[in-house]
Parts: sequence; structure tokens; C-alpha cells
Amino acid sequence: MAAQDDGLENAGHAQPHGTAGEVFRAFLKLGLTSFGGPVAHLGYFRHELVTRRKWIDEAGYADLVALCQFLPGPASSQVGFALGLLRGGPVGAFAAWTAFTLPSALLLVLFALAMPTFASPVGSGIIHGLKVVAVAVVAQAVWGMARSLAPDRPRASIALVAVLIVVFMAGSVGQIAAIVMGGLAGLAFCQGGGASAPTHLSFPVSRRAGTVSLLLFALLLLALPVAATTGAGAALFDAFYRAGALVFGGGHVVLPLLQAEAAISETVSEDAFLAGYGLAQAVPGPLFTFAAYLGAVAESGLGGVAGASIALVAVFLPGFLLLVGALPFWNSLRARPAAQAAMRGTNAAVVGILGAALYHPVFTSAILSPYDFALGLTAFILLTVWKLPPWFVVLLTAAGGLFLNLS
Repeated sequence: MAAQDDGLENAGHAQPHGTAGEVFRAFLKLGLTSFGGPVAHLGYFRHELVTRRKWIDEAGYADLVALCQFLPGPASSQVGFALGLLRGGPVGAFAAWTAFTLPSALLLVLFALAMPTFASPVGSGIIHGLKVVAVAVVAQAVWGMARSLAPDRPRASIALVAVLIVVFMAGSVGQIAAIVMGGLAGLAFCQGGGASAPTHLSFPVSRRAGTVSLLLFALLLLALPVAATTGAGAALFDAFYRAGALVFGGGHVVLPLLQAEAAISETVSEDAFLAGYGLAQAVPGPLFTFAAYLGAVAESGLGGVAGASIALVAVFLPGFLLLVGALPFWNSLRARPAAQAAMRGTNAAVVGILGAALYHPVFTSAILSPYDFALGLTAFILLTVWKLPPWFVVLLTAAGGLFLNLS
């Protein structure tokens, strides 16, 4: 069968001609230095892999970013996975994910294993500071996403309705309903945004492989809830897989989805959850590595390295299956105005879901006094106005929490 029949249109983008080692080294550098969240990661990728290394041209990179923003899952990690696939084939894709993910995952697991030492007043103060900085980080994400994803009346209204749905329908059901509502409302009210000129991406993925990947994604989504009754490991895998399969909007949005999963909320205390989320802002790499921390601290009979490994693989797997499944079909799909309109509505709904999470559990669990509010507001201003690096703001706020706890 010809390459064109398999959806591998060759429009100037090179077939894999690098090595897995080359891909691993490039992404290990990015995994050690990419602070600032998904949007910043895309900037790092562009500088290192498009401008400096020239693995892909500007048009191809923009098209790839558009695809990964369209799909559920961790957008920056999906872009990295696809670039590894483009450069080094399937082994290169795995090398890219491993190198970009490993540094932050290891740091968060080490923090999780050291959690018992944080029972002292010093440790409690630091943990409280990490919970406060989580308020500032999520508030910054809501503010930035609202300006870009809900800038007009229709999309702002969709975001508001999403907040109401999540408030009145607790748990993951409410979040799924809000996402579905956003897509349908986008089709009805967000038409006419203008279609971008189509470009072609050439990846070593056939239509057959893409179809198999999509079927595997759906099979796991349906079968894992049944398998979850067989043991703690299966239940943990199911919870993180479902969260990774349903998250639109990047790492910050996975917070409410993970918090809503019974297998997580019943085995990880709220204090430990928010402390880990705060620390996740201080490490480089993808925010989805927060899953490794949760798996390590889960009181489910697993925990530790085993729980971290299960959670980490499960939360990333659905996004990668969807990406591989979509790559051969993306060129024709993205040109359709209906798909673009639905995505505008879905993105606006994401803003609402994150806004609801900003209040509960983030704000209500961390801001317990006027002093906490002042510390959280300071962190927010440092992030949004002073533009200080997130890792520095995290360290500063943790020190502030320690001072408040000891004073």
C-alpha cells in the first residue's frame, strides 16, 4: 500500500532519520530546564527543536501544536512525544517521553517518600506554604486561559455554565458533562472563527495503526472500570487512566479530575494532595508527573515506587494513544469548521472547570486566615506582574508558610 493511502502524505517533512539516543539527550535537557508549565514548554521545544536543531519547520510545528491542543491529554508532552516519533520513530517517541518526564517524576516521588518527615512544625509550615502557592498558580492559569480561551460573550457564557454544572454536579460526572456541553455550545455559538490554511504532517503512523490505537484507547476506557474491582493496582490504574483520558487544557486541569476520583481522594489526604500540587510547580517538566507523587503517597496497599509507576504510565497513556490514533487523520479533520467550533466551546468549558476548582478544593483548603490570603495574593502578583519564575515563587511561598506557622 502506498504511503499516501496510509495517510502519510509527504509534504517536505522528513521521515525519521535521527537516533533514539539523540532524541533522549535533547529531551533530557528540556526535562531538566523546562520550568513554567505547558505553554512555556512549547516555547522551549520551539527554540531547541525547531529553531536550533531544525527537526521540523515552523508550519509543521504549529500544526502539531494545534492537534495536541485539540486532543485530551497533556499537550506539551504530546507535542514532545510526536517530535520524538518524527525524529526517531516509535523508539524515539518513547525516549522523548522518558527523558522529558523522568526528572520531575523522580523529584516528586522523593518528596512523597519523605512526607512522614514533614509532620514537625517546620514541615507543616512548608506544606501549608505549598498549598497557598497552589492557589496562586491555579489563579494564574484561570486568568491566562480566560483571556485566551473565553475572550468574548459566547465563550465567557459557556465558561460560566461550565462552572454551574460542576458546582451542582459534583465529581467527574459534572466535569464530563461540562466538556460535552462546551462542545455542543461551541457548535451552536462559536462558528465563524476562520479556518487556518491546512498544512501536512508526515509521521511513521499508518491509518491501520492509528485505528488500532483508537480502539485500544476506547477498550481500556470501557474495560478498566470493571478490572478496577480486582485489586488496588487495577483501581489505581483505572483512576489515573480515566483522568488522563478526559482532561482538556493541559496539566492544571487534571487537578479537579484527579481530586474527583474516589480511588485517589479516598487514599490521599487533601493536605498531601495540595502540598504535592504546590511542589509540582517548582520542578521542571510536565505537570502530569504530579500523578507519580499521588501514586507514591496513596494509602491503597501499593504506594511507593510501585504506585508511582502505575499512576505515571496510566495518566500519560490515553493521551498518547489518542495522538497516535489522530495523526494519520488530522489533516482532513482540522480543515472542518465544525471541528474548530466545537473545540472553541470545549476550551471555554475548561476555563469554567478550572475556575470552579480554584475555589474548591484549592482556595478553601489553603486560605485559612487573612495572613494566608496576603501570602497567596503576593505569590499571584509575583507570578503575573513581576513574572518571576514559578520555582522561585514556590520556594518563597513555602518559606512564607514556614514563617507563619512558627510565628
